[in-house]
Amino acid sequence: MTTADSLRVAVDIGGTFTDLIVQRESRLVATTKVLTTYPDPSEGVATGIKELLADFRADSVAEVVHGTTLVSNALIERRGATTALLATKGFRDVLTSGKEQRYDMYDLFIKMPVPLVPRRRRYGIDERVLADGTVERPLDPEEISGLVPTLKAEGVEAIAVCFLHSYRHPEHEAIAAEILRRELPEVAVTVSSEVSPEVGEYHRTSTTVANAYVLPVFDKYLERLENDLREDGITAPLHIMLSNGGLATANAARRFPIRLLESGPAAGVLAAAFFGVENGHPDVLAFDMGGTTAKAGLVEDGEPLIAREHEAARVERFSKGSGMPIRVPVVDLMEIGAGGGSIARVGPFGLPKVGPDSAASDPGPVCYGLGGDQPTVTDADLVLGYLNPDYFLGGQMSLDLTGAQEAIAALGSNLGLSRIGAAAAVHRVVNESMANAARMHAIERGRDLRSFTLVATGGAGPVHAWGVAKVLGINRVIFPPHAGVGSALGMLTAPPSFEYARSLPSMVSDLDFGSMIGALDEMVEAGRSELEATGGDPAGMSVHIAADLRYQGQGDSVTVELASEPGSISETLINERFLSEYLRLFGSRPPDVEAEVLTWRVRVSGISPKPELSRLHPSTDVALKGRRPMWFAEADDIVEGEVYDRYSLEAGTRLSGPCVVEERESTVVIGPGGSVEIDEMGNLEVLIDA
Repeated sequence: MTTADSLRVAVDIGGTFTDLIVQRESRLVATTKVLTTYPDPSEGVATGIKELLADFRADSVAEVVHGTTLVSNALIERRGATTALLATKGFRDVLTSGKEQRYDMYDLFIKMPVPLVPRRRRYGIDERVLADGTVERPLDPEEISGLVPTLKAEGVEAIAVCFLHSYRHPEHEAIAAEILRRELPEVAVTVSSEVSPEVGEYHRTSTTVANAYVLPVFDKYLERLENDLREDGITAPLHIMLSNGGLATANAARRFPIRLLESGPAAGVLAAAFFGVENGHPDVLAFDMGGTTAKAGLVEDGEPLIAREHEAARVERFSKGSGMPIRVPVVDLMEIGAGGGSIARVGPFGLPKVGPDSAASDPGPVCYGLGGDQPTVTDADLVLGYLNPDYFLGGQMSLDLTGAQEAIAALGSNLGLSRIGAAAAVHRVVNESMANAARMHAIERGRDLRSFTLVATGGAGPVHAWGVAKVLGINRVIFPPHAGVGSALGMLTAPPSFEYARSLPSMVSDLDFGSMIGALDEMVEAGRSELEATGGDPAGMSVHIAADLRYQGQGDSVTVELASEPGSISETLINERFLSEYLRLFGSRPPDVEAEVLTWRVRVSGISPKPELSRLHPSTDVALKGRRPMWFAEADDIVEGEVYDRYSLEAGTRLSGPCVVEERESTVVIGPGGSVEIDEMGNLEVLIDA
């Protein structure tokens, strides 16, 4: 994907910081972090790229890889386009009826997600396709044309078209889209048979509407970003990080921006998987804590777990079912807690509460000195002695210790605690809540985290990983180099990868193998075309075919990996793989019930790059920078800890906690009882005493 002397640039926009990395000949050569700019994050990207490429020629950049939270934020903040929905007559209210379930049975004042499209802009179209694909009522093109004046009057900027059973018969949606694009050329049109051709009216409609809602916003953002890059002399292809951990062209991302919902966090899991495999630990818990949120994801045998559905813009941040279901493949992530900028306050019963609101980068924590006046997690970490106020971002940004102390002391006064006691309470509450959420995330997937290795990334991840691992009973933690820009680093390990799905419901015994193989071949060919468009080598292409199966009468399905060639799939193979996976998950199977296949899935991937790590900021200074007082839960008190310069630590060096290891992008905190060894890649591998 790059020439011998070309550069690859990775950019990850987070809630507080935008992280950037430049790679030359597979070797990382520079990193930087800049504050994320609001309301236009592309300004921060332009600033960061200028800073990052100060010592390089812009025309030597061969590829820019980008991940962003723009899509997720647009849904959360309701900053999308004015959108209309065209649905089969009688089904325009599916967004409101949803699954007809309450996410909290006992909340009398429960708040359900408000649809992105109000009822007055949801239109029923008099057409009907049956579940087997038979057309009961043909679409009348004149009905679509007749709606155009109404859509214009409503000021519609995007249209979602989602007709009943279009995964079986997409022709009606195609006709409607053609008319709308011809008569409303400035309006973005999204059809469900392209975005999510799967069973489940509510989920398919929700996904299609969300894609339409964010499409104009993302398109404008991408246009600004591409213009900024060209103005800086960068004409290289722009590739976008998808939520499934793969890369796509900017044009593909423009069509389906909803697939970017978790692009940045997904890259953090890729980074954890990379470091875990390179260190001989393929089963890891990826723990990524930035300035706004903390997320966790499981990696098994070097591969992140993939979920087929995600929830966006939850009404209650940690309540499953309170958001909009988005049916796209995503790295199986869970938001498990607060970030460094999350605000601490007195909660119910006079106890400390942290988040979910964040100071982000504007105004930021009190210690940033940018106008923030409410105590945050970062302020508490500074007061506890973990952070060096003169070496934040390698000294590029000074922290206001006095301001943080005063803010935390005020919180302590309201809690009846000392300044140190209040800071320790904030730190412990965050660690405990994150550990408990990660434990539940694993239990729901039938995993025991005590057998996993924790890999910490993000600016705040290495500060809190020790405490989280202790609570979880994990005895091995890996702190990669450049962990503070871990998501950007993960993007440089991402292969071109595309996933496709199509529902063809059938009992396994009644499968039409001709239709099934034809559909799979189409998806494989589409993946091959996208792979070539990103510059991937088709000779290195890998194909993974899976299917969603259930026993007849069940409501939910299980995704089962099957084969790499459509022609090698047989009825026996499907039944055997399904039974094996079903027994692994549930222990027993229902008797005398036949298996049913709902949806076929294809993942096409290219070769994953492997960046070479080197010391980006080599130092000839003595590794031990000094000592300073730090608070640790093991002592429940302030203790004297050693402070090390990460860039002066040689491979094979051994350290013991309590200590901190400082680098430009983050600070590693190791408590009493921790033993540390630096490996050849520069990782700090920590063993925790039981």
